[in-house]
Amino acid sequence: MSHNHRQIILGAFIPSAGIQGSSWRHPSATGDSFRDFEHYRAIAEKLEAARFHALFFNDTVNVDLDPLALAGGPNSVRWDPLVLLPALALATRHIGLIATASTTYNEPFNIARKFASIDHLSGGRVGWNLVTSLGGGENFNLDAHIKHADRYERAEEFYDVVTGLWDSWEDDAFVQDKATGRWLDVDKLHVLNHHGKYFQVQGPLNAARPVQGYPVIAQAGSSDSGKRLAARAGELIFTAQHTVEQGQAFYREIKQSAQRLGRNPKHLKVLPGVSTIVGKTQAEAQARYDQLQELQDPKSFLSSISRFTSLGFDLSELPFDSLVPLPPEQFDTNTHKSRQKLVFDLIRRERPTVRELFNKLTAGGHRILIGTPQSIADDFQEWFENGAADGFNVMFSGLQQGIADFADGVVPELQRRGLFRREYQGKTLRENLGLPYIANRHAGPGLQPLQEIQS
Repeated sequence: MSHNHRQIILGAFIPSAGIQGSSWRHPSATGDSFRDFEHYRAIAEKLEAARFHALFFNDTVNVDLDPLALAGGPNSVRWDPLVLLPALALATRHIGLIATASTTYNEPFNIARKFASIDHLSGGRVGWNLVTSLGGGENFNLDAHIKHADRYERAEEFYDVVTGLWDSWEDDAFVQDKATGRWLDVDKLHVLNHHGKYFQVQGPLNAARPVQGYPVIAQAGSSDSGKRLAARAGELIFTAQHTVEQGQAFYREIKQSAQRLGRNPKHLKVLPGVSTIVGKTQAEAQARYDQLQELQDPKSFLSSISRFTSLGFDLSELPFDSLVPLPPEQFDTNTHKSRQKLVFDLIRRERPTVRELFNKLTAGGHRILIGTPQSIADDFQEWFENGAADGFNVMFSGLQQGIADFADGVVPELQRRGLFRREYQGKTLRENLGLPYIANRHAGPGLQPLQEIQS
């Protein structure tokens, strides 16, 4: 097989709470997985053995105080991904490690420093999922969550500052010449001196330049401002599309936007989220899915979805087999705009009953694929070969059984078809994703690096 043969990228979505939804009630679920590092280590080792490109951890900086949700689900506590990643970096050798870190409730200097450090710790395997957060202002000296447009404006500047700090030192700045006593070539130091609307950051960063130049940037916004940021900065684009046609439209749009900004569209890898339930037969897969659904409490789930998407009415109060009323024509939310639109579109397109909508949304709005290794591989192949995806962010509930089913069933089937690799090609996450090393912006000829310091 030629090196240029395009192959599917596989990322694994692992909840930073260890387990998602009501999976903790499943007979195969281990207790305490939410605080047991060994749970995450075992998952990472299993997915690395299956040659997954990356593990991806979500995050929040607040707790939903709805008593029903608190009492019935594991989302009130979770690992800080930037604490989990360094430990996993030492427990694995090849798999990429992607952490969510908010641009709304962090400072660029801290984030730039942490990711640079973890990139060194892991030998160049780290990625940053750049998000603006869906809530949390109340924990950061604010009365309410920052407005959507302001969050994205801040995120744009945040990204500029972080990348500027990563370019503080050229790759060969530290000469470490014992004979002359010269540790640093100061001409290869670049002081940022950033003065913007949201940030004032002098620099330089007191961390060596990341192994990959920049860590891989993941971005998951599908609102207009989210897509703008993704087209400009994103390299792994996480998205939620339900049909091949929707997938193709999003794929084309984001790649064309990036190209208009002067980027190579091949350097954006679009990975729709898909939640898989694998069985040896279709019936076995369906039974596994039904068992998981029976563990859910529909009332608290439907009530939280109604709040999350600002639906305007409470689904949990409607009869389970009644048609879902049409959502309002004019709508707005300050939390998850793209997920709100996805749910509203789904209701309009499919006119589901409350029960059908419940079954469709238990993967957080992502596509749910129930089937055999063959049927799931067929589906992946269709999306991949028809320009709807470069790969998939496979949503795992955190149940080790579900991860094993995919790794031992679907992966070998994709490999047999030549659609997925059998070995890691490179050392860094960038190399394994087919993304370029990011050269230092100051390393061109004829620059006068010290002028920033003296001006």
